[in-house]
Amino acid sequence: MKQYDVYGIGNALVDMDYEVSAQDLIDMNIEKGVMTLVEEDHQMRVMAHLGSHPCKKSAGGSAANSVIAVSQFGGKGFYSCKVADDELGNFYLQDLQANGVDTNVHAVREAGHTGRCLVMVTPDADRTMATHLGITGGLSQVELVEDKLRSADYAYIEGYLVTSDSARSAAIHARQIAEQAGVKTSLSLSDPNMVKFFKDGLESMIGSSVDLLFANESEAMGMAGSDNLEDAITYLKTRSRQFAVTLGPKGALVWDGAKLIEIEPTPVKAVDTVGAGDMFAGAFLYGLTQGWDHARAGRLASKASAHLVTAYGPRISAAQAKGLLEGI
Repeated sequence: MKQYDVYGIGNALVDMDYEVSAQDLIDMNIEKGVMTLVEEDHQMRVMAHLGSHPCKKSAGGSAANSVIAVSQFGGKGFYSCKVADDELGNFYLQDLQANGVDTNVHAVREAGHTGRCLVMVTPDADRTMATHLGITGGLSQVELVEDKLRSADYAYIEGYLVTSDSARSAAIHARQIAEQAGVKTSLSLSDPNMVKFFKDGLESMIGSSVDLLFANESEAMGMAGSDNLEDAITYLKTRSRQFAVTLGPKGALVWDGAKLIEIEPTPVKAVDTVGAGDMFAGAFLYGLTQGWDHARAGRLASKASAHLVTAYGPRISAAQAKGLLEGI
């Protein structure tokens, strides 16, 4: 019997959420709608600019958000990550624990700074991120807990790990361990900029193929080198045995290995799209690990990600998650 539904590996970032204007982004010289890696001094200048804005903190990182979602729906998750011996590192580990997610032992933590992601939400509900990886940029195979990985149903790898040589190596090693142990492999492309600037690295993380791939429409087309979604679908079939492509307010497309399933959108008024893709992946993985078919898992993922974007922040409560399971 499997000990965990999902074993995730990804960056440990304390998400710091702000509401900003489009002019704020221009003034701070930050590209709208994507994740940009910044040096610490740049991030500190941004934080100083946003000093008067209210800020909400949570344990984040793309894969962490997804694994927390699995836990909130009632599944069991494990998250391999790296935090520093600092106040934000303490906050991060406590938040994971409070959300029922197990993690690798951090008995001895290195000096340094725990990673931070400034998540800036504009009035059009778009999210822009300025990330300083801090110590999580040194995530490596040391953070993997191989016996826990082998005892999972799915291994889930965050595409953002592609930016660090040691983290990318750890992701590849985790995939290989999973393949040898018969654990299903899944990966998220994470962000259009990851595809734009690190496509070769993502290909190496995927290897010959993975069992399940998550992408949004622009990421899928970027990997395919085409502005046509049909071309992207054809390409993804060569890289993954199954996949889900989110289409924003148009819903999603899911390939279950035999047929393409259209997932209807859940109409809502979005105020903050931060974490929508992470929630989709977490809810979808929860459904599959409970033995659901892809259509049912897709319905939950669509409903959960739609619910998420109606409020600020990358997470819903466990009670809200349980409520979303009704009628699926």
